[in-house]
Amino acid sequence: MAIKLGSKIVSYSVTKEDEEKPEVEAQASAVTENEDSNVVHMHEKVERPEMLLGSTYKIKTPLSEHSLYLTINDMVLNPGTKHELRRPFEIFINSKNMDHFQWIVALTRIISAVFRKGGDVTFLVDELHSVFDPRGGYFKKGGKYMPSLVAELGDAIESHMKLIGLIKDDEMDEHQLKLIAEKRAQFEVKQKPADGSNASDFPVGSQLCNKCST
Repeated sequence: MAIKLGSKIVSYSVTKEDEEKPEVEAQASAVTENEDSNVVHMHEKVERPEMLLGSTYKIKTPLSEHSLYLTINDMVLNPGTKHELRRPFEIFINSKNMDHFQWIVALTRIISAVFRKGGDVTFLVDELHSVFDPRGGYFKKGGKYMPSLVAELGDAIESHMKLIGLIKDDEMDEHQLKLIAEKRAQFEVKQKPADGSNASDFPVGSQLCNKCST
């Protein structure tokens, strides 16, 4: 677009990319940095709020007459903003069975401390899954094998972390789904008998062997 100048040009200058941003852009950048600096992340100094969101999971195993009830309380960080997050804050395990009381209390206190420490706490799932019972594991409802009671506690924690978005499901991308569909179609074509005949039929003129029945 042409601009008409009403006076003589007395001086000029060239603006470089590495020079300071205009005032408007600088202000916008300052606002963004200020918002990011106000984002609260989970750490050990975060105080317990008045209200936490809780989820309880029932665990019934053949190792005990009584069920275990695992409760995970979550803290909502940065509520009402684009940085809103739901993160586990503490865990409790209740049961009428007192045989495992000591190690259950110890386990819940350690896991709760790790939750409040912040950072990536998903490693707890792998650590708990790797614990096995020397007396042998068992199959939970649905046919899934559990190497120990501790491993099933880890399975419940994993389900909760997936629920709040802390662990993402490993979903196949579009290319992988397309490849699987192509391979399945090729396999189904190979399984179809030629010329529509039954694959179990004997060739024309064949005779049955009386010794081996073939």
